[in-house]
Amino acid sequence: MRGDRDKDPDLLFHGAAHGVTGSCYEIEASRARILVDCGLFQGSKSERELNYGAFPFPP
Repeated sequence: MRGDRDKDPDLLFHGAAHGVTGSCYEIEASRARILVDCGLFQGSKSERELNYGAFPFPP
């Protein structure tokens, strides 16, 4: 039987669902969370302003 510390890792997608820029991926395992990529938004002014917003998860 597997304990909580042997939980399979999850890959979470936090960004770039509707575009190419602004990607953000996180790997969550039993005792660790790793931010793999956290890209910037590019394009129009309103898109670039997204770079200054809060993270969609607690960092």
